[in-house]
Amino acid sequence: MTKKKSTLVIRILLFVGTIISLYFVPWPVLIAWITPLPNTVQEQVNKASDYGFDGIIVCVNRKGNDITYYTSGYKNRADKTPADPHSLFKIASVSKLYTALAITKLVYNGHLSLDKTLADYFPELEGRIENTDQITLRMMVQHRSGIPNYTDTKDYWVHPKQSSKEQLDLILDLPANFEPGMDYEYSNTNYLLLSLLIEKVSGVSKFEYIKETILDPLNLHSTYGSINDVDLDDVMSGYYVGYDNDLKTDNNGVMLATAEDLSIFIRALNDGSVFTDKQEQDIYSSIYAYEHTGLIPGYQTIARYDKDMDAVIIQFTNTVNFDGYNWSLSEIMYRRIVEILRAEKGL
Repeated sequence: MTKKKSTLVIRILLFVGTIISLYFVPWPVLIAWITPLPNTVQEQVNKASDYGFDGIIVCVNRKGNDITYYTSGYKNRADKTPADPHSLFKIASVSKLYTALAITKLVYNGHLSLDKTLADYFPELEGRIENTDQITLRMMVQHRSGIPNYTDTKDYWVHPKQSSKEQLDLILDLPANFEPGMDYEYSNTNYLLLSLLIEKVSGVSKFEYIKETILDPLNLHSTYGSINDVDLDDVMSGYYVGYDNDLKTDNNGVMLATAEDLSIFIRALNDGSVFTDKQEQDIYSSIYAYEHTGLIPGYQTIARYDKDMDAVIIQFTNTVNFDGYNWSLSEIMYRRIVEILRAEKGL
């Protein structure tokens, strides 16, 4: 075969491969991805219903905590209440940033050691969780413990457990997913154990410790530890595709915050003002990230800091479908908002 024919064959194969791959891409994702960017963030946010979201809140926190909000859709679709930028929202796994920071502060103050093991802190779990004598605190913070994830157990979200004991019981006596430190696997069980450890060492609830050491110094008064601690009228409703009930009353054991409170926390985390000093910040930097996403039935959160713009962008969307592309649409929405903001700055 001549070089010219070989090149033609390769091009044909690449074209066919592209067509085949497009066949398997969900059309809503493809359309959202290729649609030209609008001129403003508000125009993009107004497309939330096209992405399948009942409501959206976007908060842009610029230098000096100069905050701008963008919303569309509903806070509550049943009574057509417009999305309220000051609503409380279940931030799901974004709360791991607060937990990791609380652990950091306890390490900094000499109450914990990142190199001590699960067996050191919870000897009663020896024989119930594999490798307790090898799993270090550092590994748990970094999701490198191999401990199975309790939310991955069969039908967990159909009947979520209401207590830490019930959640932990789901994975006791199960084999490890891998040897400690040899792999990475996101596991909510790690942070369940870290939460219990914070309470064991501090003598108060995890949220009380977070409030005392993180929230109060930042004057954050619209962040809460549980749905039981808030007025339900202040909470943005959450929805699961194909399920009519409002999910905001479900007690998932997650923190709630306004977009403003969360944006101020993310800024403080990234500019270092939440840390006692550089030593404490170095401890945190060695174990965890400075941004996070969160996903539970009814609630999706993206919380990130853009260094080039010196801006924190928070996005709340309140409609979820674990079908593989609902989250992709949320990420596409977020990426497009960031692109518009960057274009406005000439970046």
